[in-house]
Amino acid sequence: MTLSATDADQIELAGRFAAGPRLYAPEDAARRLAGWFGDIDAAQASAITAIAERFPNAERLLQSIAEASPYLFDLIRADAARLVRLLRCDPDRRLAELIESSSHAVAAAASETEAMQALRRMKAEAALLIALCDIGDVWPVMRVTEALTDLAVASVQCALRFLLRQEAARGRLKPPCADRPEERSGMVVLAMGKMGAGELNYSSDIDLIVFFDLAAPTVAPDIEPQPFFVRVTQGLARLLNQRTADGYVFRVDLRLRPDPASTAVAISTASALDYYEREGRTWERAAMIKARPCAGDAAAGEALLADIAPFVWRKHLDFAALADVHDMKRQMQTFRGQTAIAVEGHNVKVGRGGIREIEFFAQTQQLIAGGRHRELRVRPTLAALEILATSNWITYQARDELTVAYQFLRRVEHRLQMIADEQTHTLPEDVAAVERFARFLGFDSRAAFAEQLLFHLNCVQGHYSKLFEAGDPTDATTLPPVDYGAGPDDQRLAEHLVALGFKKPAMVAETLRQWMAAEYRVLRVDSTRRAFLEFVPTLIVGLSRAEEPDNAVIAFDRLLQALHRGGRLVSLLSQNKELVALVALVLGAAPRLGDMVARQPQIMDGLIDPRFFGAMPDQRELSMRLQATLADAGSYEEFLDRLRMFGQESLFLIGTRILSGTVSTQQASIAFADVAEGIVATVHGLVSDQFAMQYGRVKGQETAILAMGRLGSREMTASSDLDLILIYDFDADEPDSDGARSLHGTQYFARFTQRLISAFTTRTNYGVLYDVDMRLRPSGRAGPVASRLDSFADYQQHEAWTWEHMALTRARVISASPAFRDKIEGIIREVLTRPRDAAVIANDVAEMRRAIAQEKGEDDIWDLKYASGGLVDIDFIAQYLQLVHAAQHPDILNVGTLQVLENAARLGLLPQSEAEVLRSAARLYHDLTQIVRLCVSEKFVPATAGEDLLRVLVRAGDAPDFSSLEARVKETQAEVRAVFLKLLQGQG
Repeated sequence: MTLSATDADQIELAGRFAAGPRLYAPEDAARRLAGWFGDIDAAQASAITAIAERFPNAERLLQSIAEASPYLFDLIRADAARLVRLLRCDPDRRLAELIESSSHAVAAAASETEAMQALRRMKAEAALLIALCDIGDVWPVMRVTEALTDLAVASVQCALRFLLRQEAARGRLKPPCADRPEERSGMVVLAMGKMGAGELNYSSDIDLIVFFDLAAPTVAPDIEPQPFFVRVTQGLARLLNQRTADGYVFRVDLRLRPDPASTAVAISTASALDYYEREGRTWERAAMIKARPCAGDAAAGEALLADIAPFVWRKHLDFAALADVHDMKRQMQTFRGQTAIAVEGHNVKVGRGGIREIEFFAQTQQLIAGGRHRELRVRPTLAALEILATSNWITYQARDELTVAYQFLRRVEHRLQMIADEQTHTLPEDVAAVERFARFLGFDSRAAFAEQLLFHLNCVQGHYSKLFEAGDPTDATTLPPVDYGAGPDDQRLAEHLVALGFKKPAMVAETLRQWMAAEYRVLRVDSTRRAFLEFVPTLIVGLSRAEEPDNAVIAFDRLLQALHRGGRLVSLLSQNKELVALVALVLGAAPRLGDMVARQPQIMDGLIDPRFFGAMPDQRELSMRLQATLADAGSYEEFLDRLRMFGQESLFLIGTRILSGTVSTQQASIAFADVAEGIVATVHGLVSDQFAMQYGRVKGQETAILAMGRLGSREMTASSDLDLILIYDFDADEPDSDGARSLHGTQYFARFTQRLISAFTTRTNYGVLYDVDMRLRPSGRAGPVASRLDSFADYQQHEAWTWEHMALTRARVISASPAFRDKIEGIIREVLTRPRDAAVIANDVAEMRRAIAQEKGEDDIWDLKYASGGLVDIDFIAQYLQLVHAAQHPDILNVGTLQVLENAARLGLLPQSEAEVLRSAARLYHDLTQIVRLCVSEKFVPATAGEDLLRVLVRAGDAPDFSSLEARVKETQAEVRAVFLKLLQGQG
């Protein structure tokens, strides 16, 4: 088919596509797109083909989507006619028409279902149109953010107007104008963050705060305003957020309101103003810079912003305002080490040199000067940079470099999110995946992309690190001479401590007096005392740079009191001053790690290893380090001690990297598992040799260690037990060992297993290596401690319960000969891929979940494992999907929960919307669980947890404060439980 002249004239968008993406596997991409053409109406396929033939850039763009973006390719395949329409449209005009027509459709909807459908169809078409304009370089990136914001604002306005019309029809609202029921309602919807600034990203949540006037002039006299507006707000979130067969509109986040864990989703303006005046925090001031009324009573919205303005914009640059700025900076300045910024796994939003640093660079200076200079009170980041430059607050060079970097990073962010419609900001972890992504972004190679990315990240980091540098009160060259032992009554010392940023100078001064008086056991050694007293001025500066300086002093004091010997520690810190703030963070947030340092100060040696802040060591490197540690061990006992020392040092170093934010929790999970796996394999070999020296060997003997649970799935935390099963085999014709003290085969391997367990669990001077749990073996505690291969296979095939097969989905052989490994893996795969009755499995899984809830409880939201909608729910869903579908779809199998969910979605066994809920929840739970397990030995109770720990959790959950994090956890658990019930009750 060829295009007529009229058709060609009509084509707007396809003809404007620039070179755009590069293809990673061109033949596969072309084949995939062509395969879709074979599935659709011939006329539609012909129309798209004709456009592609006329405009080669359009063909390459469509192939790139087929190759790199499951989400966008699903949108294309869902409606071929829509794609043709968009390729032929003027994008600006089409977006405006789409928003207008959809607004009319929502207004005319006879039911909530119709309204939701109209909103979702608008979102789907707009999402595809905006993506085409972005990928094809038709729109610059800030036009893309503007279009996304326009779409979000229209969605919120349409949904709210629909709900208020319904309330008016029920007689609960009496608006002066029926077509615009929001007018004079006193209900205000503020768009926050990027939506407020007109800078929304492609798969962004929308941050809203809903306020209402207690007077509520148009609410019916017999209606109580507070529950009325809460119900409307819940309806608004439902209309936009709820996933249906047509998808969703926007994920709505209402957690930026005051104290979200304990307040309703709509808050009165009087309560809000009182809150901001009494206890509003720095981050809330910064958030309000971008606040904009987007729906509801527009006049009331502007009045509210005017009332809040004195909270945001201070009249004078007084000491309190300056302290706020330094507090904000401390919150952002997590210790990051001195190595180069990475490419793989880098977070372009919150990582070093990322988008948030540019936003902070602008917002901080707006907070400082916006009270006196009204021209700085602008919402968009780039507009703020422009005004800061023209007002001589920053140089034009800084403006230009940060602007270009911001636009580049936003493009990267958008392209990442277009892959699967996930609110992600993190580049892939492996080089090959980054190579594919670089092509999708339009680069010829990973190297070309990495060069430009690193240039911008380092440029941003350079500007960010210089912020307020000249006025840094902790600059050692400007420190006044003071008597650190003078105590809390010394005015000069108090002023000095306040200047450094301490908020409790009397407490700090008293602690310093005790240090200088050398009242601690560790300071009784002359050499240690002299070195420490010389180090105190530098130490106190280092502690002042911690996120919470006062808490850092308390934590370091606690360490000093616990230390038995401190010369090594004082020497290490005095020679590596940049580590002081990092050590303070570790001591304050994780007393468990602090106790380890107090007992074994030498475990901190790894912090000064140049490799510490580099890439996490893989199994091969860990194995080499472990062998070096054990190389000259003189006895079995020394061997066990060194193993324990290696394990504790590894735990400390990985834990420190988690707390410092230099490694993702997923990387940490794998690192913990790699360490455990290396130690298990080493112990397996050692015990085998030691045991053979006493009892000889059995002919044809094989032993394998099967990892189950968190070790099997490589999702370990700092406190994980080792769930193990030992499987063995031997020549049945010659079952006795050939040693001086011969044992029969079964007895031989039972005693061997006990020796193996003892190597892990015996307490030496360096503690216990790991707790070992072998209850997942066939028949549990009632069965033998080791299982022969044929017995293991027979049990799994004929006797095992459903829960045992669920556990088997995580089974992984971690130490065995290659041939024996293959036999065991073959048995496991055969068991998992046999056909099963979905209803029976669903019932078994649901019953097991109920039993666990009865035994462990499920009401504590901070019991992230067992809470309703917690980790167990997600694990059970992944295990259920594997048991039910592996017979027909063996590719679903994987030991890792996240990968199982990815596989299930890719294979069409789990709706993408539900997979996204579960994946997002699993990542959040893993992030928080890693920190809780690292820092807390007992049950986590927020009310008694230290401020440092709460702060680290808030950062891990990417929340502004703990109340917001708690609200997010509650909402996430509700979403996960809903998916759990839908999947299992639909089959049970």
